[in-house]
Amino acid sequence: MNSGAAPRLLFVATVAVTLRSFLLPYARYFRSLGWRVDGAADGVSGCPSCAAAFDAVHDVPFSRNPLAVTSLATAAKRLRLLAETEGYDLVHVHTPVAAFVTRLALRRLRSRGLRVVYTAHGFHFFEGGPPLRNALFLALEKLAGSWTDRLVVINGEDETAARRHRLVPPERLRLFPGVGVDTAVFARESVDPGCVAAVRKEMCLPEGAPFFLMVAEFNPGKRHRDLLRAFAGLPPLAPAPHLVCAGEGPLLEETKRLAAEFGVAERVHFPGYRRDVKVLLKGAAALVLPSEREGLPVSVLEALAMETPVIGADARGIRDLLRSDCGLLVPVGDTVALCTALCQVLTRPEEARARADRGRRRAREMDTSRLLALSEALYRELLGMG
Repeated sequence: MNSGAAPRLLFVATVAVTLRSFLLPYARYFRSLGWRVDGAADGVSGCPSCAAAFDAVHDVPFSRNPLAVTSLATAAKRLRLLAETEGYDLVHVHTPVAAFVTRLALRRLRSRGLRVVYTAHGFHFFEGGPPLRNALFLALEKLAGSWTDRLVVINGEDETAARRHRLVPPERLRLFPGVGVDTAVFARESVDPGCVAAVRKEMCLPEGAPFFLMVAEFNPGKRHRDLLRAFAGLPPLAPAPHLVCAGEGPLLEETKRLAAEFGVAERVHFPGYRRDVKVLLKGAAALVLPSEREGLPVSVLEALAMETPVIGADARGIRDLLRSDCGLLVPVGDTVALCTALCQVLTRPEEARARADRGRRRAREMDTSRLLALSEALYRELLGMG
């Protein structure tokens, strides 16, 4: 970068929801320092909150399908032109498809001083994954590693894998505790009890009935089926518990059919995408996430900040947050153990509250303010700003 000039930073993700969900605090923070901060993703021009947070937003026609070669080639060309036109000093890319395409597109610009950072929200190769798929994605990460100035991982399994496979030289690898959570916003005292009562009324939850909460996209890796099977296996309890599955996705209708098949449809609620997650978290008996793999799941981090008990599968990313007895861990796919954990939260509430209290302390270690400081230090190092 030119001496004395304000840095020019571009955040890139495959889809706009990633920018909206994770990166708006970063855009606002670095703009407050006088930096130029832009965002690029598929469909980002239709995101009003992104337009307000960034100096400029740029639509890039990414596809979430890594085999959509024509679309990805167009995206690469668009990114290369954008970087050359805008003269960015640093590009920070998130999500695997965008990460590979961006690093491929910008690899020659690094000789002109452009610096590229990739935050891996969970590698697409993972312990226990399909061998052929793992081999393919590992090969792609190794190739793109040579075009990466800093690789940021957010869980222990990915850090171990990055070192074992030497995806980047050791000095280019960083472990960050996720993307952060605003513990002032996600705090039990910030939610009026009346809001919880209103949500319960909206979903027709019987008075006094506890409910479990899952906040996740309906896709195979989240394993909603496991939770429904475990929920259906609960012994008779009074009052009977309910289950709220918030989110959207390709398996939503199939999951609704499963609820009926398991005989629990009248106690399972599908409220869609929600902007009031912290209200749901305050009202929930526990957040449940039975995923087979994660990066560092924001829903769990938000639950910890809200002092909501958490039940999670013992999988990458989830175990990082729930270690030291901050929640209940069960083996991936073990619906009997998951059913036992659901029952335990309801019948041993004091233990659940103790874990939730430890979880709140864990969440404070991952407050957004800490992640902003880590990111700023990383960027200044790369840009030679001292």
